[in-house]
Amino acid sequence: MSGTPVFRRGRTAMASALAFTAAAVGLWTGLGGSPSASAAAGVPTPDHVVVVVFENHAYSQVIGSSSAPYINTLTSGGANLTQAYAETHPSQPNYFALFSGSTQGVTDDSCYTPGFSSAANLASEVIAAGGSWASYNETLPSQGSTTCSSGNYARKHNPWFGFSNVPTSTARTFAQFPTDYTTLPDISFVIPDLCGDMHDCSVSTGDTWLKNKLGAYATWAKTHNSLLVVTFDEDNRLSGNRIPTVLYGQPVTAGSSSATTYNHYDLLRTLEDSQGLGAHAGNAASARDITGIWTS
Repeated sequence: MSGTPVFRRGRTAMASALAFTAAAVGLWTGLGGSPSASAAAGVPTPDHVVVVVFENHAYSQVIGSSSAPYINTLTSGGANLTQAYAETHPSQPNYFALFSGSTQGVTDDSCYTPGFSSAANLASEVIAAGGSWASYNETLPSQGSTTCSSGNYARKHNPWFGFSNVPTSTARTFAQFPTDYTTLPDISFVIPDLCGDMHDCSVSTGDTWLKNKLGAYATWAKTHNSLLVVTFDEDNRLSGNRIPTVLYGQPVTAGSSSATTYNHYDLLRTLEDSQGLGAHAGNAASARDITGIWTS
């Protein structure tokens, strides 16, 4: 699925109707019909959102580090969450938490049965609302492949395969990431392989990967009402699970930061509200939106 104007109009109309209803009971405010309107109080509605997840590094290993010049450029031109945290260790449960508001009973990195859960998640909510979703997974053998591992590819970083309500066809290879960014889905996740995500390779390698692979999108997002979110699954087990999280794009106030404590559930809720879904998966229902960094 691509982020066509039909999807955009449908999503905006749906969000406007939800906002009108909720405003009557004092829950939502300020949603209009334009693409820049807020889907929930204080949360903008970008035309496109791309979330990229890196691996196993603490906040202090990346933010302010000379090994990550590009990420720190995004920080200075966007927003830095200085107190963002993951939920647990190891990697895989955190991906499920970010995607579905729950670890779904997953406690390790072992290879799960595809489609084992029918729980609500970001993709299922977007699809049900008539929006568009995709994941772009580096070195995935082929679109929709549910293989556990292949070379530098690891399915443990791709939680969408765990849900029966997310079509496997929406899991694309990174080679399918469009060069015409207007054709991107409303919301998508990008998962580098085990080297690009800093799991097996250095912070510098991952930083260069981000600049080379998504730098052009970041620049485009700055003038096209779109958003890039850079976050991590977990820290290095030495910093209380405090992780880097940076947001960049036209809806973000350049050079802003927030010292509010946020976690993956808060980020998920913010992503849901940015889509005007009126629904929240799992623990996102009791989480809070990221605020204080938006241009309006």
